[in-house]
Formats: sequence, structure tokens, C-alpha cells
Amino acid sequence: MRESAVVRHDRLLALVRERGTARVSELAAQLGVSPVTARRDVEALASRGLLDRVHGQVSWPGGSGGPDTAPGTAGRGGAGRAGAEWRPGGEPSGTAPGSGPVLGLLAPSATYYFAEVIRGAREAAASAGARLVLRISDYRPDDDRARTEGLLAAGAEGLLVAPGWRAPGDQAEHGDWIAGLPVPAVLLERRATPGSALEALDRVSSDHRHGVVLAVRHLVGLGHRAPLLVARADSPTALAVRSGYAEALGSLGLEEPGPVIDSVPAELDPDGFEAAVRALHSAVASGRATAALVHNDVDAIQMVQRLAELGVRVPGDLALIAYDDEVAALADTPLTAVAPPKRQVGRLATELLVERLARAAAAGGDGDDGGEDEPRRHVTLLPRLRVRASCGAAEAKPV
Repeated sequence: MRESAVVRHDRLLALVRERGTARVSELAAQLGVSPVTARRDVEALASRGLLDRVHGQVSWPGGSGGPDTAPGTAGRGGAGRAGAEWRPGGEPSGTAPGSGPVLGLLAPSATYYFAEVIRGAREAAASAGARLVLRISDYRPDDDRARTEGLLAAGAEGLLVAPGWRAPGDQAEHGDWIAGLPVPAVLLERRATPGSALEALDRVSSDHRHGVVLAVRHLVGLGHRAPLLVARADSPTALAVRSGYAEALGSLGLEEPGPVIDSVPAELDPDGFEAAVRALHSAVASGRATAALVHNDVDAIQMVQRLAELGVRVPGDLALIAYDDEVAALADTPLTAVAPPKRQVGRLATELLVERLARAAAAGGDGDDGGEDEPRRHVTLLPRLRVRASCGAAEAKPV
């Protein structure tokens, strides 16, 4: 199996961070890809503010590399875990940008889904004159507490917390300490278990159940039976999509077309990924399924490629919707996709945290209660459906 774009982006970020500055041709050689592919990757990362590009050269934002100025780890390789400090304009800095508060952000990754969340947080911090300090857990929930303590040691007066939970039991095993933080905290793109101590925290998250309903309703409206779900089970988003699928079928009065097909990253488990492709191929060949919802974009793109090799055409034989809308539009057949409002989640969470700190300061408090009389907020933002070619419908404005 080919290396996924996400993994390649992670490797590219790690190379630039290590060198500080590099030519695109050098990166292509190091990554083992064509200069065209490397240039496309650089443009995608630069558009998210993760790299600077000038005259054929690529540099780390702010013009320097190293752990003290990195915007975060490139992924599971662990680069950049020491943390990052940001000016309001989005550039790393070792000095405070102004008189605004210092905000800490714990994220499981700085690429793919969370790149946009971080971008939104940076924009809101800039507007507030705040300094944003970022630490990455690499989806290791047992590292979350240590990373957060590092943010507090760096002077964070409030925290945006997106724990690196992966499995269903991770919140119970690794999450209770968040409720006892000594500064105001906002859960970011995470939902607490009902009845847990984390329920009392502010939070801002996407409503993935609604996103799944949008996808299922769209496909049924095109004349398909209930779509099959192909999904991972390795992140809170994946688990939310799975539970949202069951709820969506129930609320729309649809029968489940078959068991959820378990997917895995092709680069980590080629055999498991191939098994998922074969299961979907079998469902199409037997007539059991004419439509599918696939989490996430990367898996969806790779599945469409592999299905084509097996004789299944998208959208001719299978209408397909991806979930995440990170790279779905870049597929050979642009993929219709559910787009969670990632950037807005980061921005609104930061605005809520800044408001908490301002209220506490006005009340003369130490910041850990955010105002005793102010109710906590659970803000849920609705994803949108971006219709493209893969579902067989004419492209339209986002739903």
C-alpha cells in the first residue's frame, strides 16, 4: 500500500522542523516522491499556516526550527513535543506578544483534523491579544497530564484541552484529573461521559450525529437504501460517527444494511485495510449496498482507488460520502463529504476561555472558577455536507 498523504505530511513537517529551511527538491528526494507531489504537499501545509514558502524554499513558521519554536509535532514521530509559543499573528515566538492572557492548548495532533482546530484557536487568540502555547500528546492519553502540567509551568492562565483519547475506556481511565485543573479549562472537540466530573466543564464540539444524519438523508434522498458505514474505531470522532450512525438509522426509520465494516489505516495494517475493502466490495457485488459512508477522508480516497482496481466504480456502482472533509475534494473523483466546523470549534472555544478569564479578573478572582454565578456552557456546532461527484448528485452549495 502507498503511504497516505497524512503520514507523508507528517514526515515533511518533521524534516522542515529539523532543518529550519529546505528546498522543495530536497524534500522530494528525502520523502521519495516526485517534485510535483512534494510541491503539492508544501502548498497544502502552507495554506494551513504550518509552513512558510518563499521562492522554492520551505521554512518553519517564523523562520526557525527547533523544539522551542515548533508549532507542534508532525505526528506520531514525536517531533516538537516540547511545546510551541505563538504570536497573535500566528508566528512562533519566545516572548509574550502583549498584555493579553497566556492560553495553553493541548491537542492530540497538529496535522489533519486538528490543524484547522488549532488555526481557529490561533485566530481567536490573536484577536484577544493573547499568547497561545501548544503541546501535542500524539494520541497518547497517558501523556496528557504531563503535557498539561508543562503548559501550566509555561504560564498558561487558561487551558483548551483536547485529550488524546482513542479507546472507549480512555476517558474514564485518563480523564478525571482534567476536572481538578487549577485554571479555567474548556474541553475542545471532546464530550464528557454523562454524570462524570468532566460534565461540569465548558466545552465546544462538533455534533457528529448530525453530520451522519446529513449524509444518510442525502443518500436516501438520491434513491439509495440505507448506506453501509465503513469506519475506524481509534478516535473520539470515529466513535461518535459510529454511535451517530445507529441513531441516524433509527431516527430516519431505516434498517441497517449490514454490520459496520471496521477500517484501519492502510499504512499501519495493510491486511486489515484490504479486508475492509473486500467487505465493501462484497456488499456491492451482492447488491446489498449501493451507498456507503466512510470515515475518514484518507481511508475513503484509498478505498475508492482499490475498489476501482476490483471493478467497482464510484459513483457508478457505489455512491460514497466521506467524513472529515480534509482532503476529500482532492480525490480523482471529488468526494462528497461531511465537514465538521473544525476551525470554528477552535475559535469559539478560545473566545469562551478568554471570556471566562476576563470575568474572573473583573470579579477579582484567581481565575479557577471563571465567575461563580456564570453557568457553564456546552456549545455544539453542526457539520455541513459538501456535495461533490462521488455520490452521483450534481454539486451544490453546502447543506
